[in-house]
Amino acid sequence: MREHVTIGARILADADSDLIRTAELIAQSHHEKWDGTGYPNRISGTAIPIEARIVALADVFDALCSERPYKRAWPLEEAYAEIARCSGSHFDPACVASFQSRWCEISALMGGDPIQLAESA
Repeated sequence: MREHVTIGARILADADSDLIRTAELIAQSHHEKWDGTGYPNRISGTAIPIEARIVALADVFDALCSERPYKRAWPLEEAYAEIARCSGSHFDPACVASFQSRWCEISALMGGDPIQLAESA
């Protein structure tokens, strides 16, 4: 499982395209965590490319909200709470703040109806 980041980055390496070079950064770093406990390089904070920090949050949110053979899909409110809980540890706090500021639009995309959350969420 952990090898997919290195394999993906290797596949995309040395491209002439700016888009493919960005995809390489994302592939290599989207499992790094803000606090340095991620993989494969255990980098932290702003050393993680911003593109990978954004995709990391989106990837986890999608995984939480999607049914898998080994787990149920989480309700949107629970997935939102998990993203918020992981701000500053797993996720860049600025990325979490952006996610939260667009919550009505995100929840509408995910479930059809905008979901308003209490201020404490």
